[in-house]
Amino acid sequence: MTYWFRQHRYALSAALVHLRRSPGGFLFNILVVAIALALPFMGVTLLDNVRPMSESLSVDPEISVFLKQETSRENAEALAVQLRQAVKDRQAKIIFTPREKALENLKDKNGLADVLATLGDNPLPDSYVLKLDAFRNAQAGGDVDQLAEQIRSLPGVDTVQVDSAWVKRLAALLNILRLALLLLAATLGTVVVAVIFNTIRLQVLTQREEILVSKLIGATDSFIHRPFYYTGALLGLSAGAVALGAVTLALRPLNTAIAEFAKLYASEFQLAPLPAIAIAALLALSATLGLIGARLSVKRHTARLN
Repeated sequence: MTYWFRQHRYALSAALVHLRRSPGGFLFNILVVAIALALPFMGVTLLDNVRPMSESLSVDPEISVFLKQETSRENAEALAVQLRQAVKDRQAKIIFTPREKALENLKDKNGLADVLATLGDNPLPDSYVLKLDAFRNAQAGGDVDQLAEQIRSLPGVDTVQVDSAWVKRLAALLNILRLALLLLAATLGTVVVAVIFNTIRLQVLTQREEILVSKLIGATDSFIHRPFYYTGALLGLSAGAVALGAVTLALRPLNTAIAEFAKLYASEFQLAPLPAIAIAALLALSATLGLIGARLSVKRHTARLN
């Protein structure tokens, strides 16, 4: 174990020595990779802030049930029992609105009394409104739709309307954004690997003579490759830290603009930086991308030196 630590400590020291020899090139590569990482990191930050808000939506959807015109009042009132059975264990408030009351409510609206007077008979049906309390987030929309389909099959029911469609649209939009972010991250991750691949290639060519001498005195491939691996990982880690720093700095002007918009909806929503666990995961991912690019480059180009 001591030998293993000594080998890796030497490899890390060799990588740092090489980086100190050409700090300008290393910093430039960090900037290039950080630019590629900043966009997906910003996307992760935005989704991380929006996700809790969408999941904590407290929505009490209403299911409006309109009965057929020919349904008798007795059958219409008896339908409440069947609706209660359909709701089952859900906490729901069932409100019956007779057609006469619905017409009166409509007449109370400005400008509609004269229009309704010309219709003669009451064209409105008896109706029910089911106010559900169990719909707590966007992912539960399917349960409400199933309940609506079940109510449509009850005798005497003509039309059923559900007002939770906007919440389902929000969930679908977030899924699309997650997929788009995943594709963007995969594309830019490939760019990061390519940049580090080329950086390590140049480093291998620069140290060509040193590598050949090391092989002549019996150095193993692992011993030769390890400093390059550390260089790639350090490059990815440093670029990830720069990208996260840039994203954090960008949150301040964004929050200023968001605050003005949120006031219109009596909200205090603000974008918060990623939690420590997410930051650590993104830094580990950045280092891993650097290691992958370095490994591919070293394997390919050191083999040509044989």
